[in-house]
Amino acid sequence: MNETRQSLYILAIILISLLAQNFAFAQESINTTPGADEPSPIPSSLISPRATMETFLGAMRAVRGGNSEKFEQAIAALDLSEINPLVRAEKGRDLAWILQEVIDRTRKPDLNRFSDQTIGEPFVFQVYENGKIEIDFTEHQGWRFSTSTIAALPALLDELPDSDKAKGTGDIRATRMPLHLQLRGMIPSKWKEQGLILERWQWIAIFIIVLLGTIIDKLVAVLLRLGVKFWRTRYAKGSFRNISDAILRPFGLMAMAFTWWAGLNTLGLAATILVILLISVKFLAALSTVWAAYRLVDLLAAFLHDAAANTESKLDDAVVPLVTKTMKVFVTVMGAVFIADNLNIDVTSLLAGLGLGGLAFALAAKDVAGNLFGSVTVLLDQTFNIGDWVIIGDVEGSVEHIGFRSTRIRTFYNSLVSVPNSNLITANVDNMGKRSYRRLSCKMSLAYNTPPDRIDAFCEGVRELVRQHPYTRKDYFHVYLNEFSASALEVLVYVFWQTPEWGTELRERHRFLIDCLRIARRLGVEFAYPTQTLYMRESDGELPTPEVGEFSPPQSERDAMKLGSAEARSVVAATLGLGVIPPPANTADGGQEDDSE
Repeated sequence: MNETRQSLYILAIILISLLAQNFAFAQESINTTPGADEPSPIPSSLISPRATMETFLGAMRAVRGGNSEKFEQAIAALDLSEINPLVRAEKGRDLAWILQEVIDRTRKPDLNRFSDQTIGEPFVFQVYENGKIEIDFTEHQGWRFSTSTIAALPALLDELPDSDKAKGTGDIRATRMPLHLQLRGMIPSKWKEQGLILERWQWIAIFIIVLLGTIIDKLVAVLLRLGVKFWRTRYAKGSFRNISDAILRPFGLMAMAFTWWAGLNTLGLAATILVILLISVKFLAALSTVWAAYRLVDLLAAFLHDAAANTESKLDDAVVPLVTKTMKVFVTVMGAVFIADNLNIDVTSLLAGLGLGGLAFALAAKDVAGNLFGSVTVLLDQTFNIGDWVIIGDVEGSVEHIGFRSTRIRTFYNSLVSVPNSNLITANVDNMGKRSYRRLSCKMSLAYNTPPDRIDAFCEGVRELVRQHPYTRKDYFHVYLNEFSASALEVLVYVFWQTPEWGTELRERHRFLIDCLRIARRLGVEFAYPTQTLYMRESDGELPTPEVGEFSPPQSERDAMKLGSAEARSVVAATLGLGVIPPPANTADGGQEDDSE
């Protein structure tokens, strides 16, 4: 939904820009070549009244024969400057047919009687009660059927009977004539009367077209909904099972819009009314088309998501959302161009405006470009992937989404933080998810009254736990009495776990620490509290009783040093042996030397 809303915002911005550049869209656009001061020469097909009539009749003869490409040539002979540009193409075809029909009902033109003058007064072909057919000269445009003739054509068609055509004009059957012109002669005169802007029959036809389009919309929507539901429950797999039954709903609106569009063009409505109706219908057709394209992109995204889920690489998991957004932006831009084209909006003026304001646009888009390059950097360098545990500055959590503008990180207290991608270009990213092993480094505090042999037994017991637990790293660990702290004997425990995710690490760490407690209880090892002991005794000058032998205070400093040295050699001789050099610590055995010999 957010992606659709963002794309619609982009579409609205583009349309507003286009309309701002073409505020006077109802006036005729004049395309000029930059730097060209002289107007283009008059084409030879419109150089004189005779050339104009010959051009028009030849083009309409080709159109009657099935060559619809000649319509442009026939319409070029008509002065349509009074017709709104938004409906000029539609009205131009109808007016060309009406003019041809009026000429056929009048007489076959004798081109030899038409003037060859290249400039002068209008040439009149025929005068009727409701107007006349004349060819007028316009500077830089040549000779064309005048605007007064164009305005009078509907009245001239009603004035002339359809029973007989002039001799020599009906030899080619107009099988491609618009439907409303073919039916107009069959409609009773009373239904042609003007009533509330439009003729009566046109109001009835509009009602029928609107009703038909609505029925088609509901019918297509129901059929597509049932089809999607049947396919989803019977054949869909993976992400396709979660799609909505109404995902193809825009196609119903599209069918309704194009039904209205085609129907309105067959009624021969006045230009002012046709402009209002066609603008609304064209907008509906364009928006429904863009919406339908969004839904197709969603279906493609579901397919790509399932394909990415079946691969071991996490790169495609991050690329799929970016591809989906890119396609929706592309659809939005194409939809804006489609609307602009149907509204006769000059897109080149917008591009020219962007060219003139390129510096301002570049400055405004600096952050956008930075975010885009940041996302490209993340994808190419594979700094992190979806689901990785990362630390970026003071933000720590799991990567949930990598977008064009920002990367969303779900923190461990379940908030969602958006980090601009431009920050990722220079930021220090600590990807905890890339670790092969997860470390535990802690100190176990033993009470000071713990005997040394029990400390050795406890440390070896912890090492054996490391060797026996399934997820611990066996080739590198350390367990040592490491420090005399203020209130305890500190045993360093340095262990690694090879686990796929944080949850497994927590579970295995829990099992390991619980087993350490069990070992300590079985060996009679007491863990120390951060306490202080205050000894109070009478000052009688007596020293603590030594553990071994008799102790007599030395008479001098030299004697005291000899006594300490002798006791140290005795301790080493009893534990390691005098003169024995142990091998380097074997990390696989927790630092214990091999005593097998």
